[in-house]
Amino acid sequence: MADTGYDARTAADYRAARELPREGLTAWREAVAEHAALRPGATVLDVDVGAGTGAFATAFRDWYGVHVLAVEPSPAMRKSIPAGEGVTPLGGRAEQLPVADAAADAAWLGSVVHHLADLDAAAAELHRVLRPGSPVLIRNSFPGRCRRDLRARYFPETAAGIDRYPSAERVTAAFTTAGFTRTALLPLPQRSAPTLAAFAAGLRRGADGKLRALSEQAWTAGLARLRRAAAERPDEPAVSWMDLLVLRRD
Repeated sequence: MADTGYDARTAADYRAARELPREGLTAWREAVAEHAALRPGATVLDVDVGAGTGAFATAFRDWYGVHVLAVEPSPAMRKSIPAGEGVTPLGGRAEQLPVADAAADAAWLGSVVHHLADLDAAAAELHRVLRPGSPVLIRNSFPGRCRRDLRARYFPETAAGIDRYPSAERVTAAFTTAGFTRTALLPLPQRSAPTLAAFAAGLRRGADGKLRALSEQAWTAGLARLRRAAAERPDEPAVSWMDLLVLRRD
C-alpha cells in the first residue's frame, strides 16, 4: 500500500477536498445496483486507500441498507469514518483483510488499485473473504481511459501519472488468476461540484496524489486553465468520469 501515514489535518483536508456530493453520484448508485444487486442486510467490504473517510461506506449503507465493513489502515483516517449502525471501521489492508472466510457479499475498491503493494495478493485475499458469486466493484482511473477525468483535462500532466497505474487488463488478469470473471468495464460520470468555479475553489493540492505530484509550474498553469474555463462557462457543472470494473467470484 502507498503511504498511509495520514495525520488528523490530512484526513480533514481529504474529507473537504475529495468527497463527492451524493447528488453527483446517481450514475454510480444505479450501476452498482445493476451489477451487484445488493439486498438489505448484506455485508459489503469498503477497501479504499483504506476506506478513506467513509463517504462511500455511508452511501452504500444509506442507498442499499447494507452493513459496511470499512477497512482503513490509517488510524487518523479511520477516526473520520462515521461509525455506528450499518458501518464498522476496521484496521487492515487489502492484502491482509481482518475478515473471516466467505464473510462478505460484495467488495468496493474506490481509487485504490494503484496504491496496492501486491495486486495479486489483494485479489487472492478478496477471493477468500467473498462468498461464491459475489462481485468486486472497482472504481478507478486506468491508463488510456482517463481523457474525461477533470484533473487530466485541466492538469494534463496528471495523465502521465495515470499511465503508471495498473491497466484494466492487468487488474483483470490478477483477479482472473485468483478466481474471478470480469463482467463489466464501463465509464461513469460523477458531478464533483455544481460549477467549474466551485470545483476550482475546492481543490486541495495536498489531498490529491495526482495533483501533489505536479511541479509548481504545472499546478499553477492547470489552475489558471481551470479558472479561465470557469469564467468562460460559469454555468457548466464540474463533471468528471471514472471507470467501474466489475469482477465476480467464481
